[in-house]
Amino acid sequence: MENPTPVMDPKRHSSWDTDILIIGSGAAGLRAALAASERADVTLITKTTLTESNTHYAQGGIAVAMNLDDTIALHIKDTCAAGVGLCDVHAVEMMVSEGIPRVAELLDWGANFDWEGALPRFTQEAAHSRRRIVHKGDATGRETTDVLIQRVLNTERIKVLQSAFAIDLLTANDAAGREETLACYGASAVVDEALVYIQARATILATGGLGRIYPCTSNPKVATGDGFAAAWRAGCEMVDMEFVQFHPTTLYLDGAPNFLISEAVRGEGGELINIRGERFMWKYHEKGELAPRDVVSRSIQSEMELTGFPCVYLDITHKPAEFIRERFPTISDTTKRYGLDISVDLIPVRPGAHFMMGGIRTNTDTETNLKGLYACGEVACTGVHGANRLASNSLLECLVFGARAGTNAAIFAESESPDYPPDIPVVDNALTSVETDLTFVEAVKAATREVLWEHVSIERNGEGLRQTLAKLQDLTVSLESLQAASVERTVETTDAVGQMPSVSPVLLQTTDVELIEAVNMLNVALMITQSALVRTESRGAHYRADFPTQNDTDWSRRVLLTQDKTPEVIAL
Repeated sequence: MENPTPVMDPKRHSSWDTDILIIGSGAAGLRAALAASERADVTLITKTTLTESNTHYAQGGIAVAMNLDDTIALHIKDTCAAGVGLCDVHAVEMMVSEGIPRVAELLDWGANFDWEGALPRFTQEAAHSRRRIVHKGDATGRETTDVLIQRVLNTERIKVLQSAFAIDLLTANDAAGREETLACYGASAVVDEALVYIQARATILATGGLGRIYPCTSNPKVATGDGFAAAWRAGCEMVDMEFVQFHPTTLYLDGAPNFLISEAVRGEGGELINIRGERFMWKYHEKGELAPRDVVSRSIQSEMELTGFPCVYLDITHKPAEFIRERFPTISDTTKRYGLDISVDLIPVRPGAHFMMGGIRTNTDTETNLKGLYACGEVACTGVHGANRLASNSLLECLVFGARAGTNAAIFAESESPDYPPDIPVVDNALTSVETDLTFVEAVKAATREVLWEHVSIERNGEGLRQTLAKLQDLTVSLESLQAASVERTVETTDAVGQMPSVSPVLLQTTDVELIEAVNMLNVALMITQSALVRTESRGAHYRADFPTQNDTDWSRRVLLTQDKTPEVIAL
């Protein structure tokens, strides 16, 4: 696929404007762009390439209530059960009901999912009461993004800029003069090693996940939590950040990447066994391998500790080899490159960071607390997932709320004056940053991952969380010193409306992507750890060994974070 032409040459211009700025090219961002382009001009920027996103690597499928024995009510019930009392039922109803036409249009646009007669071939996944997962083998995400990307590239009103790393949101006081209300006017970004400002009447964050803040994850390299961090620095409300979902089965093999072994393998009859050859899931949950993800992940962790072995095994060898090759071609081909034939060999697996249930607080119209800023997909939190996402609801969420974000942002852009703040800084990109100590930056990233994995992963406790906060604060101080030394010049700003956020003025003027990523990872790690320390119970993906039970009396509530306030506990 050819690269689209950039919207502007960043070496000649330090700023440009657009009706709608969309940051991120997963299913949520792509679907938002298509919806917004029906009424506005759209600029979509993406960190690396259009195809590099969590969506692209999604294997299992899209959960949708389209099977003959399924209903919207059943899908809602299953979603809320997995969310363990923290789902926003209204948002779930919207996702499940609107998901049906969103999947239908994807099929109309040419998505080549697997079929069985006149219906898609639905498969089973954990915690679903029906076979409701539509899929393309084990490469549903790739098929979905291919279809959406093709439509985006063929839409005249959408301009795409690849290798554009968004740094921070441009914010100012609301034109209505209310000090407590911020408005978003676009973002700063690194494009071709130049710092640019993209002004927009409305901005949509669709930056995806944060799994790369952990050493073991199913996420691609781009998933370093950039959107979460930028939103937090700009003043967005963040909720449910303690709920990081760990997928039970990522490949554990010397020399192989942390490759996801789809939930669908267990849905099709795959069995988990320990190093002793014992099937163990039934002693932890009545649904065995089809228990919710948090249960399966903790059960695997327990077996690893009991046996002293660093993984367990997934066994699908009792299925015919032809079925395995047809149903799981991506997994079969990938494991074969590392010497495994999954039709005869056991698959070594262990849990890895997979999905963030929390994020930027939005309503069902995808509006944030910043005027003109919308968020959708994994970076956003409408409340549809609660404390634990139901398998294959993620792509459904992206399609539904991506479309809603695009439409609502375009309506907002039509109704608002394009009077951008007058004091966006002018950047002289001839002045370059001093070379950053990349060895130190990588050491900070590694230390962040290590301390999170030890204390803020599948099992947590108060002492470990407090140790982590102290460690993260030390790393932040070290990184701030590096930031100050890495930039030769600053850009003058005033206190007038339109000045850049004052979180870290030096950071905002650097074009060092590795340094910005390290800061983002630390910001996100801090949010997760703070929220996990506040929630003194165990629920869904959040397990506190010192508070091992679920406490519905005190904790049927949410933890809200903002940058300038202590964590707050709020009602659902």
